[in-house]
Amino acid sequence: MRTVQIRVPATSANLGPGFDALGLALSLYDDVEATLTDEPGTRVVVEGEGAGEVDLGEGHLVVKAMRAAFDRMGAAQPDGIRLRCHNRIPHARGLGSSSAAVCAGILAARALAKGEQLSDGEVFALATEMEGHPDNVAPCLAGGLTVAWSDHTGTPHMVKLIPDERIRPVAVVPSTRLATETARGLLPKDVPHKDASFNAGRAALLIAALTQRPEPGLLLAATEDRLHQHYRAPAMQDTADLVERLRAVGVPAIVSGAGPTVLAFSTSDTQDLIAPEVGNDWHIQQMDVDPIGADVQFPETR
Repeated sequence: MRTVQIRVPATSANLGPGFDALGLALSLYDDVEATLTDEPGTRVVVEGEGAGEVDLGEGHLVVKAMRAAFDRMGAAQPDGIRLRCHNRIPHARGLGSSSAAVCAGILAARALAKGEQLSDGEVFALATEMEGHPDNVAPCLAGGLTVAWSDHTGTPHMVKLIPDERIRPVAVVPSTRLATETARGLLPKDVPHKDASFNAGRAALLIAALTQRPEPGLLLAATEDRLHQHYRAPAMQDTADLVERLRAVGVPAIVSGAGPTVLAFSTSDTQDLIAPEVGNDWHIQQMDVDPIGADVQFPETR
């Protein structure tokens, strides 16, 4: 038997104006222990988020990602896979739970394969292929603040930055869920040129605000968006209303990923302004920026 342990962080994509490009790794984690055995079959144990809901066999997303990685490496598929997942990242809330599962599976397969390997770039490419976009998988793999893009061949790339330590991400998580496909389906095929220009400027400003000048006023301006949030609002009106209330009192708040979680960038000037605007149907979770991304360990060395 061979066993590996993977810890993967939650992520928040888009960050307001950085649609499909910017992502942030958060200090909320799923832990996956993967074991290859000679006993045929796949068995999955899930604790925490998703327990009693997700597939416990070949349909589990971590297993699918492991299978895809073995295929990509040209390695033989294992006879048996045993997974134990301790999940803390909420599902279908815009915090990158599916990206975490995909990255965990690919990294587990790479760690357990005999003599076959994937480079870090190939891991990123396969994760992007499975997830559909690089903005969530990039910070999950690398940590920190990432800018991700794909070149003319479709190959994804990323740049990692470290946000100013005075910024504390605060996730405001609702009890309701929203599928990414539903939220993305509300987006128009075309947007006005002035809106695209507006977002390009705000995305550039956001990089400066997060890494150099974490001032509430600058962060508030830098997190303005015209490309996706208002189009998605009908599917999560409570989220849109909370973002508006927080921004009205000076808190830089955005929709996390496709929603419905709200992410606020808290500083010492705004940290006490969040709770009064949040109702009882939301869970407030203050976090740090995860600096390293996915972590791979073998039990005997952990």
